[in-house]
Amino acid sequence: MAQATAWQDHAEIRAVITDFVRSQTSALPGKVTVRVGEIDRRTALSACQPLEPFVPPGGRLFGNATVGVRCQGSTGWTLFVPVQIKAEAGLLIAARPLLQGQVLRAEDLAVQNGDLSQPGTLADPAQAVGKVLKFGVGAGQTLKLDMLRTPFAVTQGQTVQIQVAGPGYRIHTEGQAMNNAAEGQSLRIKALSGQVISGLAQADGSVEIRP
Repeated sequence: MAQATAWQDHAEIRAVITDFVRSQTSALPGKVTVRVGEIDRRTALSACQPLEPFVPPGGRLFGNATVGVRCQGSTGWTLFVPVQIKAEAGLLIAARPLLQGQVLRAEDLAVQNGDLSQPGTLADPAQAVGKVLKFGVGAGQTLKLDMLRTPFAVTQGQTVQIQVAGPGYRIHTEGQAMNNAAEGQSLRIKALSGQVISGLAQADGSVEIRP
């Protein structure tokens, strides 16, 4: 008499996914909520141990995501299950109306509970203090990474010190900046000779050129 096929318990699959997602998102700030989607009851899978959960290529465990579960046994199968991941944390908001170009200070920020899974949301004041607003925002508006930029170390039209460095030598001269640049960004300079050269802006407002 043929032995009856043992079917994989869907509840066990969902439990494995839940444990996997919680372990992978343990470093997220705030309260993390994981909701694993239901598996169609008509999906019949051979029983398997152990179940191997994984994140599909290009996937991420944040917001609306997908987690795969594979069986490596002789009756190998792979199943993909939708998962919703929310991280509720204290998000940074504007404590008052803030102007374009304003350098953010700690007193410009307030905290309000919200969903951290929205792309670019900020929860740590260190991510915002000292940064410059690209445009004005209203009081209570959530601050996001793409609203901010690093302060310019050099501004267009500024006279800058040029340092040309190479093996065993270093040359200092002056030039005029042709664009704005934050520390480490590319800067085009018009040298005293009229030649236009490119280098990297330094924190002290100079520019370094390496041959």
